[in-house]
Amino acid sequence: MELLNKLATKLNIPLVHIQHVIQLHEEGNTIPFIARYRKEMTGALDEVQIRTILDEWDYLQNLTKRKEEVIRLIDEQGKLTDDLKEAILGATKLQEVEDLYRPYKQKRRTKATIAKEKGLEPFAEWLLTFPNESIAERAKLFIDEQKEVRTIDEVIQGAKDIIAEKVSDDAALRQWIRQQTWQTGTIVSFGKETEKDEKRVFEMYYDHREPIAKAPAHRILAMNRGEKEGILRIAIDVDVERMMAYIRKQIITNDRSSAAHIVAEAIEDAYKRYIAPSIEREVRNELTERAEEQAIRVFAENLRNLLLQPPLKGKVVLGIDPAYRTGCKLAVVDETGKVLHIDVIYPHPPKNEVEKAKEKLKQLLRTYRVELIAIGNGTASRETEQLVADTIAEWEGNVFYLIVNEAGASVYSASDLARQEFPHLQVEERSAVSIARRVQDPLAELVKIDPKSVGVGQYQHDVSQKKLEQSLRFVVETVVNQVGVNVNTASSTLLQYVSGLTKTVAENIVKYREEHGKFTNRMQLKNIPRLGAKTYEQCIGFLRILDGDEPLDRTPIHPERYEEVYQLLHRLGFSTEAIGSEQLRIALEGINIDQIAQQINIGVLTLQDIIDALKRPERDPRDDLPKPILKQHVLRLEDLQKGMDLEGTVRNVVDFGVFVDIGVKQDGLVHISKLSERYVKHPLDVVSVGDIVKVWVDSVDLQKERIALTMIPPTSENTLL
Repeated sequence: MELLNKLATKLNIPLVHIQHVIQLHEEGNTIPFIARYRKEMTGALDEVQIRTILDEWDYLQNLTKRKEEVIRLIDEQGKLTDDLKEAILGATKLQEVEDLYRPYKQKRRTKATIAKEKGLEPFAEWLLTFPNESIAERAKLFIDEQKEVRTIDEVIQGAKDIIAEKVSDDAALRQWIRQQTWQTGTIVSFGKETEKDEKRVFEMYYDHREPIAKAPAHRILAMNRGEKEGILRIAIDVDVERMMAYIRKQIITNDRSSAAHIVAEAIEDAYKRYIAPSIEREVRNELTERAEEQAIRVFAENLRNLLLQPPLKGKVVLGIDPAYRTGCKLAVVDETGKVLHIDVIYPHPPKNEVEKAKEKLKQLLRTYRVELIAIGNGTASRETEQLVADTIAEWEGNVFYLIVNEAGASVYSASDLARQEFPHLQVEERSAVSIARRVQDPLAELVKIDPKSVGVGQYQHDVSQKKLEQSLRFVVETVVNQVGVNVNTASSTLLQYVSGLTKTVAENIVKYREEHGKFTNRMQLKNIPRLGAKTYEQCIGFLRILDGDEPLDRTPIHPERYEEVYQLLHRLGFSTEAIGSEQLRIALEGINIDQIAQQINIGVLTLQDIIDALKRPERDPRDDLPKPILKQHVLRLEDLQKGMDLEGTVRNVVDFGVFVDIGVKQDGLVHISKLSERYVKHPLDVVSVGDIVKVWVDSVDLQKERIALTMIPPTSENTLL
């Protein structure tokens, strides 16, 4: 209970809700299920809050186990005091526990242990009393030829080694030095083998220093990468004399004692040989850990917003995977994503069959009544965009195009999954299909790709791959379950992200669907092999059947609440056939939720969710977001002028700014300082991936193909100047 109270205090969440979250999780419930269908028990905590509780709970349990183990190990040595035990039990971090255990930890043989073996520990302890007696006279008593201690200097040196290790093991001193290093230290980088840095990527770090406390995550990761590649040398710089002065003040209690200068030398040795390297490693590790957490957090948030991109439903789409020599691969897909036609055109060098390519495009537009053309943003994208724009200008119909970020499309196209889905298509043809489908339903298509390959991260290869994978999977699961899945059209890849479903069960659902036809009600899913009662409970609310024989099956309402829904509808004089109708919506808006909840014995939060679902049964949270920008004309880099205002789509958010697709080949960068007139701590506080934003051109470098943008209107900038 004490641990739970600590957790409740730390997270500022009521104890009862924390208890329920842990209890529900231990009973085998998934985070999406707890967040969506147990709101009364959790106080409507969202997925992120629930995950934070569970992560913190794991940490506290591990901390408790480690405390118990350390206490046992010290007690076995007969060195456990009441004060030490109390200090260990009071520690709030693993690092504090390890600091307290350090003096008692079994060490490999050191200078200090060798000195102790020679019987010099009593002399070292005597020196630490700072006597006014003769050091040399006392030292003579410890000379022992058999123990290879032959001179006074050897006695004193052995004592200094013991004192140095003792000082370095002092938990309170280490904590103070660690804290001071964080507060006043500087991280510095120097060029080491700069000739390896051919593109001068790390040039700004050849002679760079900044306070540890203020070093942003992206620069820490950049320095780490430079160091790993042998281009940079990284160090932590602190005021060494200030550190040692503090230690001397804590240890030396009598400056006039003849032992003072000996102990002072031992302190200097302790700091330089033991403490400084150890603290530097700890600080570097923690800096890296924090930077990784930040990079993973940004990546996860970008991925979440990318997956929540609004689908352009009900459109026949022509997907184009651009290329030069091998030709642009074409794929026409119908409104459901079914492939209608595969083709190829060669409008670019070396063939330059421009007119022939235009005719082929017009033929496809005509034959399949294509409404939208999706062009991948890879090689030859700019030239292909020009071709499409010219074709649209000559076309009598109303067709638009858009540039699609094809990051990860090639990874998917060459995967086993793509080969299973399209065994008869070439890799580039599969890529064209993927590009077209990304427009129709980004989520359904993007879940087929390793999240690390979708192009919205920063320094993703420099962070813990295990932590990154866990974080990204959590994001995908959260989004998939928030949106819901049509069980009759979903791929097994999409289904395996549904709450409670494994890869095997997801494949079994698709196999059952192929053998028995479409599901007509949720109950049929109980027939799926390996989909037991608990799995059914966890997944069924997130699986939709849009045209089945139970209207409630097309809503996010869980079957465990169908009886209460029937009661509610009966009270209002409606049947389930009225779900989504204007009449039912009006009737629902007029009810007293608290009163009805009491009458049908249901929680208010759950009832509110049910009412929302009855009003908009097939509501997709993505529908409320701005749709992608559709185009009919080309904008070129050369067309851009300073001060020109444009609309663009946020493609990626990083610590130092935002990359915006404004319709030219290269994304423009809005530096963090140009995001707003007010101070911006992090770009994610202002924009997200997929946002449609208004920007102004700040500068254009044609040679480097770099575009600097601003989101501060020119008039505001002038005012600020």
